[in-house]
Amino acid sequence: MNLRQRIIDSIRDVPDFPKPGIVFKDITPLLKDVQLSADITDALADYWKDHELDVIVGIESRGFIWGNALAQKLNIPFVPVRKKGKLPAETHSFAYDLEYGSAEVEIHKDSILKGHRALIHDDLLATGGTAVAAAELVKMAGGEVAGFSFLVELGFLNGKAPLDKYTNHIHAIVSY
Repeated sequence: MNLRQRIIDSIRDVPDFPKPGIVFKDITPLLKDVQLSADITDALADYWKDHELDVIVGIESRGFIWGNALAQKLNIPFVPVRKKGKLPAETHSFAYDLEYGSAEVEIHKDSILKGHRALIHDDLLATGGTAVAAAELVKMAGGEVAGFSFLVELGFLNGKAPLDKYTNHIHAIVSY
């Protein structure tokens, strides 16, 4: 069985979470399968290894899981994007709307050097709002968005559209 199918078979659908009418794609069952998790990391690294990247930016919290593993595999730094108030040093901040609410995320001001090419990673691409917020933070820190990496894309929500203004390097292992 190929990797995409193994991921699809392992993702759990949770109806009406976090609110009625939403079917949440729960990736936590993937984390119980050590070999599948390693294979996901390898597939992400294989896809991105020939791109010029200086840093991986992982979005809280599930973007930390394979984002950090990918950074280790590519031997480049990992930088977290966190919810407002969670980072201890001086930060850049960006507020945005979500599918079901609003949020504000931050990045340390000294986390990305001017001109660094950043790959933004998260577990899931829905409408693109959180990924756009991370891209804006990368720009505020002086970096460039080299690409977006996702485990899963909900293609019917057209989340790639707002990301196109940053780069055309947008990759998801699985699309629904």
